[in-house]
Amino acid sequence: MNKHQELRKIARTNLSVTRLGLGTAPLGGLYTDVEESAALAVVEDALTKGIKYFDTAPVYGSGLAETRLGLGLGSTRAKLVTISSKVGRLLIKDGKGEVIEATFNYTPSGIRQSMEESLERLQLPKVDIAYIHDPDDFADAAIKEGYPELAKMRDEGIVSAIGVGMNQNEIPTRFVNETDINAVLIAGRYTLLDQSAAKDLLPAALKNDVSIVIGGVFNSGILANPVIGTTYNYSAAPVELIERAIAIKELLSNWNVPLTAAAIQFPLRHPAITTVLTGARSVAELDANIKDFNLEIPEECWKALEGANFI
Repeated sequence: MNKHQELRKIARTNLSVTRLGLGTAPLGGLYTDVEESAALAVVEDALTKGIKYFDTAPVYGSGLAETRLGLGLGSTRAKLVTISSKVGRLLIKDGKGEVIEATFNYTPSGIRQSMEESLERLQLPKVDIAYIHDPDDFADAAIKEGYPELAKMRDEGIVSAIGVGMNQNEIPTRFVNETDINAVLIAGRYTLLDQSAAKDLLPAALKNDVSIVIGGVFNSGILANPVIGTTYNYSAAPVELIERAIAIKELLSNWNVPLTAAAIQFPLRHPAITTVLTGARSVAELDANIKDFNLEIPEECWKALEGANFI
């Protein structure tokens, strides 16, 4: 078995996820449009290569990613994998049925409606994991209103696990300490360039038996290609961060280790991390991620990164 196919449990559930999962934001057209045939080919390739965790969300392509994931998996194969989606935003349509905006809604009825609409797009009776999505400006509402409703849905068997998915540490740490969630999907906060999750979030997850799913391992681009004009956290990358990424890349070259390989493997060195999610808009990109994930990186290389204070 290759490393990317290794299975780990989601805390306090019977769910298993592969150490490498597929995030579907690119299949919904993030940054660049993707033809439906190409999106379905990525899902098929992931299944063929033994990936058994797929993450999606209503806002990825205004429902398009969920629809395509549902088409690619089908009801029979969906039972063989773990699927996560998100709640907390409702897609608002115009009179022609076109999505015109996504509104934040963490009310009990909004949480229910979000899940019902996701299941319709996925053409499935349930999803395995439901994350409360990006309640940056609505933390109290998400914890006091959204979470209890999601917990009820877990009790009812509509979902098997619940959690929160964000790009920041403070609110997920509150969820870990104040609620009974199973998992946190944290993007961009435990990478070769940003290890801020290690301060509070990851220790809290270990203490409270909460699984951590890592997304954004390339920090939206800079750790894939650190050149002028690249992005960090979805904005233009500062020069000093580009220089730091280049320095990491040069150090890794002493072991012939690509920067992308170190970036995709680094999070799993922490005991709190259960799995890593990466997106792909083509079979070639997915296969490259799998290759990077399975590359053997000498322990001496990691020690060198630590010695240079990169990690």
